[in-house]
Amino acid sequence: MKLLRKGVFAAFSATTLLAAAAVPASAADIESIHFLIPGGAGGGWDGTARGTGEALTKAGIVGAASYENMSGGGGGKAIAHIIETKEKAGATLMVNSTPIVIRSLQKVFPQSFRDLTPVAGTIGDYAAMVVNTDSSIQSMADLMAAYKADSSKVAVGGGSVAGGMDHLVAAMVMKAGGAEATKVKYVPYDAGGKAMAGLLSGEIQALSTGLGEALEMSKQGQVRILCVTAAERLADAKDVPTCKEAGNPAEFVNWRGFFGPPDLSAEQQAAYAAAFEKMYATTEWEEVRSRNGWVEIYNPGADFVSFLETQEAEIGALMKELGFL
Repeated sequence: MKLLRKGVFAAFSATTLLAAAAVPASAADIESIHFLIPGGAGGGWDGTARGTGEALTKAGIVGAASYENMSGGGGGKAIAHIIETKEKAGATLMVNSTPIVIRSLQKVFPQSFRDLTPVAGTIGDYAAMVVNTDSSIQSMADLMAAYKADSSKVAVGGGSVAGGMDHLVAAMVMKAGGAEATKVKYVPYDAGGKAMAGLLSGEIQALSTGLGEALEMSKQGQVRILCVTAAERLADAKDVPTCKEAGNPAEFVNWRGFFGPPDLSAEQQAAYAAAFEKMYATTEWEEVRSRNGWVEIYNPGADFVSFLETQEAEIGALMKELGFL
C-alpha cells in the first residue's frame, strides 16, 4: 500500500541563532535567509531547516542563516505568523512537509499551502517504526504480535497531532500487516525530539518517525529501527529492513520543502529555488544529506504546486479510507 507515488517526485526555543557564513555575505548568491520552523527543537522540520542552512552557508551560496522555532497549533501558529508579517518577511522561508496538507484537510488550521508562496520541495524522508534498544520487541513481527494481542498495551508515539502524519503512517503500517488500523493507541508529542524522549523514557512502546530523526539515535545504540517505508533498502541504512521485508508492505515518503510569505516576488522565489538547486552539487550538502538519510528531490515553483495538489487528493482519499476524515 503506497501513500505517495514515487513518480510524483521525478518528496530551541524561539531564540534566533545565527550561523556564521563560510565566505563574506557579499560573495554569496543570497545575503541571508531566516528559517521559520513550525515545531520545536529536534524534530524533522528543525533538522531540515538547520541542515539546509548549514549546507547553504558553508558552501557560500547564502551569506548567513538564522533560525526561529515557533510551535503551536499543529504548525498553524507559524503559518499564520508568516502570513500576518508578509510585508517584512521577504527574507523568511518556512520549512514544512506533508503535515501542511494533512492538517489543512483536517481543518486543524484554516490555511493551506495555497495561502503561501511554494518555493521548492527539496528532500524526502522515509518513515520508520522504532523501539528503544532495551525493549523486548526485537522486530516488526514482534511489534505486530503484541499489537494484535492487545493494541491498548502498545502505545505508539509521534511528533504530530492525533490523526497527523506520524499517526497516519503508524495506522498505514499496521493495516499493511493485517491489523486493525483504527485501533492504534497513538500518543502525540510536540515535535520529534519530544517523541523520541518519550520512547527513551518508556512512556511509549514504539515510535512512528522520520528515518532521518532515528538514524543518529540508532548509530548511538539508543534505538532499534524495525523497518523503513522504502521500496528497497537504502544505501544510508543498509541494515534496516523495509516494512515490506518485515511483512508490512507499506511505502511512504514524506517530502520537506520551503515556503515564502504570500506575494513573494517571482524574482525572490526564483533566487531561492536556484540556491537550493545549486546546493545539491556541493560536498557540504552531501555531508548533511548522508548523515540524515534524506532522499534528494527538487520540485521548484509550479512543479511544487502541482505535486502538492496531487498529494492533497491522494492523502485525502487514504485518510477517508482509514477513518481520519
